[in-house]
Amino acid sequence: MTPAPLAPVFSSVLDMIGNTPMLKITHLDAGPCELFVKLENLNPGQSIKDRIALSMIAAAERSGKLKPGGRIIEATAGNTGIALALVGAVKGYRLTVVMPDKMSEEKMAHLRAMGAEVVLTRSDVAKGHPEYYQDMAERMAREDPASFYVNQFANPDNTAAHFDTTGPEIWEQMEHRVDAFVAGVGSGGTVAGVGAFLKSQNPQCEIILADPRGSILAPLVNEGKTVEAGSWLVEGIGEDFVPSILDLAVIDRAYTVTDGEAFAAVRELLRKEGILAGSSVGVLLHATLQYCREQKTPKRVVTLICDSGAKYLSKMYNDFWMRDLGFISRPKTGDLRDLIARRHDQGEDFVLHPTLTLALAIRRMRMFSVSQMAVLDSQDELVGILDESDLLLALAQDPKAHDRPVSEFMTSRVETIHPSRSTSDLLPIFRADLVAVVHDGERFCGLITKIDLIQHLRMKAAS
Repeated sequence: MTPAPLAPVFSSVLDMIGNTPMLKITHLDAGPCELFVKLENLNPGQSIKDRIALSMIAAAERSGKLKPGGRIIEATAGNTGIALALVGAVKGYRLTVVMPDKMSEEKMAHLRAMGAEVVLTRSDVAKGHPEYYQDMAERMAREDPASFYVNQFANPDNTAAHFDTTGPEIWEQMEHRVDAFVAGVGSGGTVAGVGAFLKSQNPQCEIILADPRGSILAPLVNEGKTVEAGSWLVEGIGEDFVPSILDLAVIDRAYTVTDGEAFAAVRELLRKEGILAGSSVGVLLHATLQYCREQKTPKRVVTLICDSGAKYLSKMYNDFWMRDLGFISRPKTGDLRDLIARRHDQGEDFVLHPTLTLALAIRRMRMFSVSQMAVLDSQDELVGILDESDLLLALAQDPKAHDRPVSEFMTSRVETIHPSRSTSDLLPIFRADLVAVVHDGERFCGLITKIDLIQHLRMKAAS
């Protein structure tokens, strides 16, 4: 096996943006087509947005809109913010990012770790509402005239970055043979820039839009139909308006992809190809595979790995999150056991042993983000419950209690509820500010919390 040529030594992280590898997909069913993915997750900021951040900031510097030490303001689903933070950190700019509140904790943590100010706003409102993330960012920029409002949705340097770099790279890597390119719309720059470049080289190249269900763009492309925007969980893709830099004329057709299809696609991509990709990639990949399988003749098709899945480990790569939202089904029991988020008989829950120290119990609660845990003995018998109140009382009375065993502080008199009882029987337990301990008379089944019941009722109403 011939080793790949060594990469050069760079003098700046910004020099590492672009020139990302192209990979042929070999373990997914692409019908008669050859499927290639451009690994934009290997940019230093782990997304394709590094390209546009560098382009838009450089243009603002040249025009004088951005002065040394200045402040950058932007509305973003996260990746553009991370890219701006990367470029801004190297160049010495302050950054304020306005994000919808549905974005992953990992993205917010990444931004804050890079020194960005993160302003969260509502994700359930549309453009024109004062708390819509783009409108809020624009208002903040007006209130600070010295700031530079990036406005990726209307910034021509966004599209230019892809026409000048991403498109030509794809064309060269594919040896001038590209039959179709599949992309989504976050701001619109990728599909507009790459699409325009590829069509300039090969007018027969099809530009395919992958769009989440709820976005207004696919109906507009396929039917010329204006619809009211819905909601979706996939991040950084789909729109409730048409960005001004998006040239719909460059798009030949569109595919609509559900959240469930997108999440399933990226999980399969990781299992079969070893690529940890972001949620928007799921939309692209599902649409690309659907397009490929519909073809009657072989085609060379390219799509993008837009960002890294490391930012979504708490979401679609988390089985419990997927199950809580109904994307992974499990056998139904038809009783209260269906409400248990972490079933003990399935080994899904986190429990304590009575001999563990309070310090370890606290560590486990923090690690697993839970406020109470069942205590089971060596025979797997339920002997108590330890919750935050127990911990608080223990440490308030004795600061050295963390070295003593859980058995000294747990609540031993546990009132259980049989799984055959109704959901209405849970309400008195919750009114008493307790957790419901489900026990079938022979074995401990698991815990039901208030949020578990809320989630159950929400899913029931949606079905």
